[in-house]
Amino acid sequence: MERHDIEALAARIEGPVLLPGQEGFEDERTGFNLAVRHCPEVIVGAARAEDVVAAVAFAAEHGMPVAVQNTGHGFSVAAEDGLLVTTRRMAAVRIDPETRSAYVGAGARIEQVVTEAARHGLAPLNGSAPHVGVVSYILGGGLALLGRSHGWAADRVLAMDVVTADGRLRHVTPDTEPELYGALLGGRDNFGTVTDMEFGLVPVVRLYGGGLFFDVEQTPGILDAYREWAATVPEAMNSSVALIPFPDDPQVPEPLRGRHVCHVRIAFTGSAEAGERLVEPLRQAGPRLLESLRDMPYQQSADIHDDPPVPMPWAADDAFLTDLGGDAVRTIMEHAGPGAALPAIVELRHLGGALARPPAYPNAVGHRDARFMLAVLVPLTGVSAAEANAFLALLFKELEPWTSGRFLNFMGHGDTADPDRTRTAYTEDDHQRLTALKAEYDPQNLFRLNYNIPPHTAPTV
Repeated sequence: MERHDIEALAARIEGPVLLPGQEGFEDERTGFNLAVRHCPEVIVGAARAEDVVAAVAFAAEHGMPVAVQNTGHGFSVAAEDGLLVTTRRMAAVRIDPETRSAYVGAGARIEQVVTEAARHGLAPLNGSAPHVGVVSYILGGGLALLGRSHGWAADRVLAMDVVTADGRLRHVTPDTEPELYGALLGGRDNFGTVTDMEFGLVPVVRLYGGGLFFDVEQTPGILDAYREWAATVPEAMNSSVALIPFPDDPQVPEPLRGRHVCHVRIAFTGSAEAGERLVEPLRQAGPRLLESLRDMPYQQSADIHDDPPVPMPWAADDAFLTDLGGDAVRTIMEHAGPGAALPAIVELRHLGGALARPPAYPNAVGHRDARFMLAVLVPLTGVSAAEANAFLALLFKELEPWTSGRFLNFMGHGDTADPDRTRTAYTEDDHQRLTALKAEYDPQNLFRLNYNIPPHTAPTV
């Protein structure tokens, strides 16, 4: 790649085009997970869909793989050389209250949509963290805070504009290109780079939500109590439970400081009175360190999980669980409870309800029959990546009897992001269909710096 090639590319791009060593390059390539950083030959900071078209065409012409990044929460495979498209400048959000839909650019974040939709008494099917990118979250499936009540965020997508490996900007709907539409939803960035998306909203303005905090050592049966309770609740009750080893740090609330805490998260779409009745059995599970349950406007729903907004390095993996019997609970507690070898953060999200239903238009979001999703994150602070990966491998090996597959949006990077692991995110039939579509839309595997779905035959460019 010669200097004049870069100059020709920059002349077609409205946003910045950056090379290693140039001012802004380091910041542009750095995402939320500081354990992974792209090392591309060139970065295109896309400001419009035409920039993405030019970038993809340039990469194809010069035999360069393409990576895409917005917030960098969902890092998978780091780009070593190649071309990185960053989308954070494409952050437009527009709400249509009449059709109850949102139009977003590829760089929009969830908090933007929550705020704008609330002005019209509406809400997106967002996840727990407000600072995550909307498009990548939805393309991975979109496990929503209100998923049991309203289903997967991916199931509400109405249309997408996507640049495919041939450099075409396509307007994709379930009617115009149903196969590509279904592959993008669940297949993430394997089939192209989405520049804009339209999706449906739900009429939610408030909920009963917050958390209950228990000391795991004082309440050793809390996971069993949660499992038994979750089996009894209606679809309006959305919940998860997290095991968190809080440091002895002045910034941590005093009741939680230095404790291994079980945090039960509640998001109930019914009345506060009904929510109080439903939650009461959990209150009886043991003494509480803190409680934050209340009736709240939906705009405050990020308070429920209170995910940290500060970038950090971590390793992670996840599993869909077909069951959460006593043996599975004991396995989780033995490996990731108070006696864990490493300080792991564990979360179990209760599935079922609307999440188990098929979509109106077929897509690639799999394992809808799972009862729980388990995600484990190991902060890489005083812990090496090798130690963290060995810890995760052992835990998930022990959980294989109850595992049906993985969920892309919570998978880790490196060893946990290879094509064999990625394959487990889909049913076998869906994976075969996706590899066939990959061969049709991206036969050279241009989009391979991701949770990759290789085409049937994939000569690398």
